[in-house]
Amino acid sequence: MPRRTIRLRRLVGSRGTHRGTQPKVVALGGGMGLSASLTSLRRITGDLTAVVTVADDGGSSGRLRDELGVLPPGDLRKALAALCGDDDWGRTWAEVIQHRFSSRGDLHEHAVGNLLIVALWEQLGDHVQALDLVGRLLGAHGRVLPMSAVPLELQALVKGHDPGRPEELSTVRGQATVALTQGEVQQVKLVPQDPPAVPEVIEAVLDADWVVLGPGSWFSSVIPHLLVPELLQALTETKARKVLSLNLAPQPGETDGFSPQRHLEVLARHAPKLAFDVVLADQAAVPDQESLREAAERLGATAELAPVAAPDRSARHDPELLAAAYDRIFRMHGRIGPWR
Repeated sequence: MPRRTIRLRRLVGSRGTHRGTQPKVVALGGGMGLSASLTSLRRITGDLTAVVTVADDGGSSGRLRDELGVLPPGDLRKALAALCGDDDWGRTWAEVIQHRFSSRGDLHEHAVGNLLIVALWEQLGDHVQALDLVGRLLGAHGRVLPMSAVPLELQALVKGHDPGRPEELSTVRGQATVALTQGEVQQVKLVPQDPPAVPEVIEAVLDADWVVLGPGSWFSSVIPHLLVPELLQALTETKARKVLSLNLAPQPGETDGFSPQRHLEVLARHAPKLAFDVVLADQAAVPDQESLREAAERLGATAELAPVAAPDRSARHDPELLAAAYDRIFRMHGRIGPWR
């Protein structure tokens, strides 16, 4: 199919109207963790870019990926929904693209937004242009980009994936399987091992004031960004300050039994030259604050502890509290006065 071109303006209300007054922020992750971060960040900046993992192989995304050979759209859809506004337009479109069909046929459990994104990819032949168009339709308060333009497979080296052989190391393939493994993940890698980064992602990272990595599934949504060589190089070279945002609790399967500092240690093992400026954690989720501070220092960072959890104890971030924490970090560790 010939490639079609549509001239798009910058997203009104997100990148254009606030430029010069607010920090330029790039948030990296995937799934619900990235959605939580975006829901908070859009409250404090109008210049926001989400960079999303593309290794998902489960559910509606996995089925579309297998059948059509496309990037998995699910985490991209979730990021777009998180950037929708709180007005009637934004709430309506967020609900529409998140809606899943329920039937006895092939449409069962497909998300409307997944189908819309894939249809535009096929029509336009351009991942970035199509996502920009969906963002414009939704009135998204920011931009959503895939970290790579090729579908990726996540592979993990797992100790004790077979409960009957607790000391055995085995290779587990596929993000959905890695996320649910009963063993202890030792290391993850991407296939292909040197995937190309989307050029707009590199541009955004190098031009940012702040880069936020996490929260999210540590091995399947956070660390994969560090396994794309061009992206890791950009994260290392950028003059932007970097925040590593920790989860509220270990994730069943992937990080069972992990302390907050253990999360930092495994990340550093995958990207030993990458430094951060701030490690953000919920103060109630850190039983050994001194150990976390020491682990953060090894990354070149200071540890910032703040109440960011929802009051219902559901292991969810509270959007307003997380926004307040990011805002305080940006002001304390950033420039004094107006941005740019």
